Amino acid sequence: MPEQKKELTHIDADGNARMVDVSAKQHTARQATARATVSMLPETLSLIEAGEHKKGDVLTVAKIAGIQAAKRCSDLIPLCHPLALSGVDVTFELDKENNQVAIGSMCRLSGQTGVEMEALTAAAVAALTIYDMCKAVDRGMSIGNVELVTKSGGKSGNWQREQP
Repeated sequence: MPEQKKELTHIDADGNARMVDVSAKQHTARQATARATVSMLPETLSLIEAGEHKKGDVLTVAKIAGIQAAKRCSDLIPLCHPLALSGVDVTFELDKENNQVAIGSMCRLSGQTGVEMEALTAAAVAALTIYDMCKAVDRGMSIGNVELVTKSGGKSGNWQREQP
């Protein structure tokens, strides 16, 4: 199991919520990747793959939603810093064997704080968008495995999720 910090950085000594002051941190290149999955009926996955969904190109809309979410992360997560992202990407892989769309996200910048929350938010919102666009044909879809995969840069250095 990865080593965990023993203190919560968004809580002050009196137990109050706070936004971490990063002004003394060095600017470094930082990157994070995250992933999520959307499980669905085989017919729903076929509609997405064929581009025959009546609402349009599901994956293109989900990609744009994920990118927008990463850019607006500080508006959604109260104690996140607003960041000038230099790159965001959202990718999809159709897993026909498991009837899933696997979502990958990557965020990068040069700055004083990490981009883990932005990558996680991009993956989660892309998954929610797929659900929203397809719910009329498959309300039983489920979103799962929203998780950080890698992070690099900053004082804490690199981290990678161990594979099972």
